[in-house]
Amino acid sequence: MPEPTPAPAPDNAWARIRKDLLKPSRSQLIVAVVLLLFGFAITLQLSGGRDQRYTNLRQDELVAMLDDVQAEARRLEGEITQLEVTRQRLQSGAESSAEAREQALRRLDALELLGGTAPAQGPGIRVTITDRAGKVTPEILLNTVEELRDAGAEVMEVNDAVRLVTNSWFATVDGQLQADGVRLGSTIVIEAIGDPETLSEATRFRGGLVSTIEGERVGGTARVVEVEDLVIDSVVDPETPRFARPG
Repeated sequence: MPEPTPAPAPDNAWARIRKDLLKPSRSQLIVAVVLLLFGFAITLQLSGGRDQRYTNLRQDELVAMLDDVQAEARRLEGEITQLEVTRQRLQSGAESSAEAREQALRRLDALELLGGTAPAQGPGIRVTITDRAGKVTPEILLNTVEELRDAGAEVMEVNDAVRLVTNSWFATVDGQLQADGVRLGSTIVIEAIGDPETLSEATRFRGGLVSTIEGERVGGTARVVEVEDLVIDSVVDPETPRFARPG
């Protein structure tokens, strides 16, 4: 017949309890609350004389009860940790989605500006060309637009009416200079948003816009003004592709 397992020494049991009490953690806080309620219930029962079962328990039995409470506290702490991890994952996913949405909106805004489908505002220059002799050619205006683009112009407009985009064109129709089918007249105003100083310099180099317009060939005038805040309201209607589709 096997011998009964000896009960743990009292000194070792109390040392274990003291060690647990002197190492605070989340689980021990939970245990402390449970034990407080547990002790309160025992006090009520002892004072009422209705239940003497706890007073008859040995130290090893009380330690076993404490172990059970601690095991339950550890289980609850594990569940809390998993819930916190899930919450952090959800928050991270929400933040990632919000960031992706914000980037998509910024990209859409940039595409609308470049495509000419949205108004624009920012620093830039205003070029006023006076051509009373009617000698400004479509080639001169096209070269001017290309030079401004090379200098970093992001948005351009002619005569507060024509938004210049990648497929814009200049032509002479029935002796009248036109941009995208709109008559320009003898005074042509080109506004361009970008770095004002860089854009201004792009119009003044030898062989550039100013020297071409004011030379003997044209005999007009070109006035370039740097503007802190240009507002370009003209837009183009987006064309629906006939053949292309998203890949």
